[in-house]
Amino acid sequence: MSEILIETEGGDLDSAPMNLQMGPSHPAMHGTIKMRVKLDGEIVQKTEVEVGYLHRGFEKSCESVTWSQVMPYTDRLNYVSPLCNNVGYCMAVEKLIGVRATERCEYIRIIMAESSRICDHLTCVGASAMELGGFTAFLYAIEAREELWRLTETVTGARLTHSYCRIGGLKDDLPIDFLPNYRVVEKKARSLVADIRALLDRNRIFLDRMKDVGSMTAERALQWGFTG
Repeated sequence: MSEILIETEGGDLDSAPMNLQMGPSHPAMHGTIKMRVKLDGEIVQKTEVEVGYLHRGFEKSCESVTWSQVMPYTDRLNYVSPLCNNVGYCMAVEKLIGVRATERCEYIRIIMAESSRICDHLTCVGASAMELGGFTAFLYAIEAREELWRLTETVTGARLTHSYCRIGGLKDDLPIDFLPNYRVVEKKARSLVADIRALLDRNRIFLDRMKDVGSMTAERALQWGFTG
């Protein structure tokens, strides 16, 4: 990283563009990518992106195990929302072999996968706010995620890498007290999300830095296979 300061005749300092290496280490790029950026203050003039820093060799690892033994690998593709990967993988295998889970299993899969997806969004929004200087929003998001993770742990028996789904079904049924516990967690999580929105939705600094930045049309998102 370098910056050159040039003093003009009037005595003012003129700053030349800064070349900055970002990532792939935490917390800049979360270990996944590296960027070489050219900055004029907070304005990015040019970016070169290097990808592929976190490739786990998932497909190659799966070649030497059975279909059922692939399940733990799906957890580790995204530890924040592993149940989504559990469900997606099982549905793909079931389609291949012509098997369908029971209706109750399908409902439970959706409930747990959606809870997992919400945890992923909480992590993403909270971390994005933190990287813009909004640490309080991050704390609220992680507290809401923790509530959902505790509920998930009562169902799956694991905190992060659940391996809850099975080809054709699930590891276990829902606990007897799942519904009342879920209602408590949902109420708490909604309250925390409201706190996050109160901090960010009309925050001038947040909006100035985020609004219309990296925007994408629905048509382009479909072309590129974006989800979420």
